Amino acid sequence: MHERIEWAKAAPEAYKAMVGLEQALIQSGLEHSLLELIRLRASQINGCAYCVNLHANDARKAGETEARLQTLSVWRETRYFTPRERAALAWVESLTRLPEHGAPQGEYEALQEHFEPKEVANLTLAIATINAWNRFGVGFAMVPA
Repeated sequence: MHERIEWAKAAPEAYKAMVGLEQALIQSGLEHSLLELIRLRASQINGCAYCVNLHANDARKAGETEARLQTLSVWRETRYFTPRERAALAWVESLTRLPEHGAPQGEYEALQEHFEPKEVANLTLAIATINAWNRFGVGFAMVPA
């Protein structure tokens, strides 16, 4: 693979803006473990090796079990995830694969059953943010150390 730029050094203000989004998520009230599931699932879909490694490790630190981590990519086929997590994961997949299916009304309505409006907005911010991080990771060929 060809070396690419170290984007955070090349554009420190862009990196600072991304970190600002992460600070907003820390203060959002969403559970840390849920945020890590969101980040990991989007990173799996986007094929970001750096982010998959980072967020799998962070999820473990947040208390995730190996069974849940190992089956996250097939979460619909397991019983490991709560209805709240399932609603969030469906939203992650829809917004990460936006061109394929859009944001289906049924998935949005499922969110309403498990999340307050502020949480839905912050959940959507979390999805948008990890998708942006993934574009930097994949675009600049970042790999785990």
